[in-house]
Amino acid sequence: MQRNYRFNTELYCITAEELSMGRSNVEVVKEMIAAGVKIIQYREKDKKMKVKYSECCIIRELTKKAGVTFIVNDDIDLAIIVQADGVHIGQDDLPIEKVRELVGEQMIIGISTHCPEEAQQAVQAGADYIGVGPIFKTATKKDVCAPVGFEYLDYVAKNIPIPFVAIGGIKLNNIPEVIKSGAQCVAIITEITTAGDIPERISQIREVIKNSIVEEK
Repeated sequence: MQRNYRFNTELYCITAEELSMGRSNVEVVKEMIAAGVKIIQYREKDKKMKVKYSECCIIRELTKKAGVTFIVNDDIDLAIIVQADGVHIGQDDLPIEKVRELVGEQMIIGISTHCPEEAQQAVQAGADYIGVGPIFKTATKKDVCAPVGFEYLDYVAKNIPIPFVAIGGIKLNNIPEVIKSGAQCVAIITEITTAGDIPERISQIREVIKNSIVEEK
């Protein structure tokens, strides 16, 4: 079943308030939207649920008005309550089939994967897209596994029929390598959230991605 969402974009943005140079998640999201970003994931592990709910309510309205796909990380209940477009889960969260029972048929379900077996299981279970990574070492997520490198990314690009996003330590200088290994969409966090001018940084990232895709063709 094709969900009602857009994945025809090269950039998947994720919030990280503690790495946002003193800016709030809402402020950063506004800048992302101003830059034309089409997918934004709210990822906030340590805040109280009431605070996360308040932020997500605001972000939901901003993204809906701008036609931006809004994904909530991990918190299935929160995603449902704020009527997000989707939820992104990890390998240790509820099985995809159970998540689907909770969120219904229209909500997007994405899942992080780290090896071919997990990718195949995600497809069979009905995931709408998968995260592939971490490609490089990353410090933006606690308890993260070791980098999976390009071998797994290459496998996914050649064998997995659903959309996927490469994630983990991706920055301006290594984007060409990621595109060369088959990624058409990349998730970038600190390269964006730490930028003094977020729209300008996003423009730079898009230019690198565009040039990298052209070179591959």
